[in-house]
Amino acid sequence: MHIIDLHCDALYKIWESGGKLRYTDAPELETNRNRLLKGQIRLQGYAVFVDPDLPDPVKFQSCLDQIHYFYAEVLEKHPEIVHITDWSQITSLQQGQIGALLTLEGVDPIGNDLHKMHLLYRLGVRSVGLTWNFANLAADGALEPRGAGLTTFGRELVAMYNKYKMLTDMSHLCERAFWDVIEIADYPIASHSNARALLDHPRNLTDEQARAMFARQAMVHVVYCPYFVQNTDIVTIPQLVAHIDHFCALGGEQHIGLGSDFDGISMHIQGLEHAGQTQRLIEELLKHYTEEQVQGFAHGNFIRHLPV
Repeated sequence: MHIIDLHCDALYKIWESGGKLRYTDAPELETNRNRLLKGQIRLQGYAVFVDPDLPDPVKFQSCLDQIHYFYAEVLEKHPEIVHITDWSQITSLQQGQIGALLTLEGVDPIGNDLHKMHLLYRLGVRSVGLTWNFANLAADGALEPRGAGLTTFGRELVAMYNKYKMLTDMSHLCERAFWDVIEIADYPIASHSNARALLDHPRNLTDEQARAMFARQAMVHVVYCPYFVQNTDIVTIPQLVAHIDHFCALGGEQHIGLGSDFDGISMHIQGLEHAGQTQRLIEELLKHYTEEQVQGFAHGNFIRHLPV
């Protein structure tokens, strides 16, 4: 069954290696090209994540370097991987092709320069999370103790995303910023978040937040990171499915997707260690849901809610 996975950190790993990792088959890359094909990934979201510990003057360069590797290592060496710059391309992908969606995880690298975000849009970024875990000039992240909302600059960014039909990613926002953003974002999405009712972590969505997303026809993509699934030594695929169950119980059946966070996590769900094993999740879901419902979680829901 074809999969849309909205979040991975392969670009950061390639950047960290100085471009030495071979995207085709490097075992260090959980979302390398061969594993995407084996797992039947039809669309992969490639996040640009800039280390918050980098000095501010070099953050934007790190962002550009990762985008360079996206072009040079992912796209140019693999003609079957198609850069998605227009949402209509997703529904026209051919058998054997993989769509590549370039995203930005936190706007820290642009500082307060809206021109830099326009440049990133021209380079192909189509989904942006305003924050990672901490505060920046747009908003506060999920782990920022202050918990402040959206700044004036943050509002300017969301207005830009609305204008260009870019997705505004809610996954790392603190609660106050979440509520500010959902009021004004035309295309909100949570690319990799689970249910806080099952695991009380600031990165997970409360029931109230999840219901607000579903009411806005916004997608919530469950994340495979064990820290956001269950507080046990070994985390299993059925425990991840429980988060899908919970979101369905809140009325989200038509708004659930997948956002693995592969290459960005240090621990893994048992039996779900890389993209090539993604069909194991599908097999488990088919034990609990109809094929039509599982197709929705795997790809159909996201396609139905593409920006128009």
